[in-house]
Amino acid sequence: MDETFDYGEKVRVIRNIRNDGTFMGADRGTLLVRRGSIGFIKSMGKFLQDQVIYQVQFLEQGFTIGCRDTEVAGIDEPWIERLFERGDKVSVQRSLASGGEVVVSNGDIGTILGIENKEQPLTYRVSFDRSEGVDSNSWVIPESVLKLDTAAPALLGRYS
Repeated sequence: MDETFDYGEKVRVIRNIRNDGTFMGADRGTLLVRRGSIGFIKSMGKFLQDQVIYQVQFLEQGFTIGCRDTEVAGIDEPWIERLFERGDKVSVQRSLASGGEVVVSNGDIGTILGIENKEQPLTYRVSFDRSEGVDSNSWVIPESVLKLDTAAPALLGRYS
């Protein structure tokens, strides 16, 4: 497998990078770099003789981490900026109704399950814990009424 990028090249992370246990000072599973962050190739190598691993320096976050070839893309490749990723905790900024019944109240906390509409306006499938009353616990919600939940664990980097 050949390297796609060269030393000093600017790259964008195309998926969230979480600590797999090799990043000192953060718990396993902690979000290190959010999708869309920009870094520079510091060095490259191979893992198990078939995976290219780049050491990517993230100036904004202040650290360098290893990224697989499949986790980074060239800076000029098409990109859709979005605020939320799968697993993010979000709060709803206004009540939403379906069939005349409020299904999600202002301030409710949910978890992003995925993106539903990748074109503008962006919409997400969001899951809410429900103990009674509503048949479904997940709803398609526009990005414009969601906010990253500040009570969720702090993230490293630009969203901390």
